[in-house]
Amino acid sequence: MITDFTDAGTLGTIQAKAADEGSGHQVLTISLFALFVAITLGITIWASRQNRTAADFYAGGRSFTGMQNGFAIGGDYMSAASFLGISAAVMVGGFDGLIYSIGFLVGWPVVTFLLAERLRNLGKFTFADVASYRLQQAPIRMLSAVGTLTVVAFYLIA
Repeated sequence: MITDFTDAGTLGTIQAKAADEGSGHQVLTISLFALFVAITLGITIWASRQNRTAADFYAGGRSFTGMQNGFAIGGDYMSAASFLGISAAVMVGGFDGLIYSIGFLVGWPVVTFLLAERLRNLGKFTFADVASYRLQQAPIRMLSAVGTLTVVAFYLIA
């Protein structure tokens, strides 16, 4: 730590050296991020060429086992919950915020077990498909689109 600032040249040299070290880390960080984005886009392009119909897109061409699908859904759920929900709830509400996260974790499989078989039996892929099948299609589709865009906006804000 510098206690005597009488030599402005020395201080400028130290600041320049610190800036150079920081820029090296920035280059590495940006390079790793760009590599991650490139790999993700490559996998997405490869996977999109494997799909021919909507059923291939939604169900992975029926090539996933139940275990693989369960891990994918669980990983997606836990990632979103930990990133957005749990950290914010604990920050705002303390220990009470943790109770909310546990409640969602317990409630999600119950709702999945109650709805999954009915969706499969109807041959529908989403809850909006089922609701539009049972009710007027245009308002339900509009409501589901607005709801989806609202949730996605909150993800993008975070």
